[in-house]
Amino acid sequence: MTEDLTFQALRQLQANPRLSQRQLARALGISLGKTNYCLRALIARGLVKAEHFRTSKNKLAYAYLLTPEGIDAKARITVRFLKRKQAEYDALKAELEQLIAEAKAEGVHMVKACDEAGATPPCS
Repeated sequence: MTEDLTFQALRQLQANPRLSQRQLARALGISLGKTNYCLRALIARGLVKAEHFRTSKNKLAYAYLLTPEGIDAKARITVRFLKRKQAEYDALKAELEQLIAEAKAEGVHMVKACDEAGATPPCS
């Protein structure tokens, strides 16, 4: 189980502990089988606990609650995730700036530079 998948699963479960495995699978963009495997891994690692909250004739429903260890792990993973995404953003921004400069040097005038916040699209 990748750290990104762990992070996304913990985020989804913290936001809505009563997600079914099917709903979680959709939110994560993975198969139901992989979701079941991931939940079992998170439970085995002590990051999530499953609590039964409703019984029907055909199925059980669980609330998947982050444990204190799960909350701590999510916080640590969040910091690493943010650092990685910031580095990706910085690299992409530098590449865009280089491409814009090259395009301008070649006489392409329909290219706009990014504003300070990066909110303006690089090309018009």
